[in-house]
Amino acid sequence: MDWSGCDFSKSDLRYSILTNANLANADLSGANLKDANLSGSNLNGANLSGSNLSGANLSGANLTNANLSGANLRYANFTNANLRYANFTNANLVGVNLSSVYLSGADLTAANLTVANLSGAILAIANLTNANLGGANLSSANLGGANLSGADLRGASLIGANLNGASLTNANLSYALVNGRTCQPGSIGSCN
Repeated sequence: MDWSGCDFSKSDLRYSILTNANLANADLSGANLKDANLSGSNLNGANLSGSNLSGANLSGANLTNANLSGANLRYANFTNANLRYANFTNANLVGVNLSSVYLSGADLTAANLTVANLSGAILAIANLTNANLGGANLSSANLGGANLSGADLRGASLIGANLNGASLTNANLSYALVNGRTCQPGSIGSCN
């Protein structure tokens, strides 16, 4: 289906099956897409700000340059999705599956990624300023050049993660697992 550029703002699309749909540049702001299946869909440049995508399947979807600011994405599945330069500012990503996704250049400022699975994700030059990554799995993730200033990484797993050039200024690493060791309580900016 080709719905590129269409206006679905504030629509009730719960449980919809939109696999492989072309929704490039579509307006889905404020839409209810709870438990929708958008796997393999093209959402390049789509506006999903303030939408409800909790439990949605977005595996293999293209969300390059999509706006997901303030969206509810709790427990959504983004496995193998392309999220380059997507905007997740203030988004709720609790328990989301972002394993092996491309998040290069994405803006995750103040996003809630508590217990999210980001194993093997590519987050090079991503902005994670003040993001909550408590208990998140970042094993083998590429965080090269990422901005993690003020991020909450308490109890996160960073085993095998690439942190070359990443900014950890004022990041809370208490109890985080970094290169085979557990950071001490009060580890701010580096693992003590």
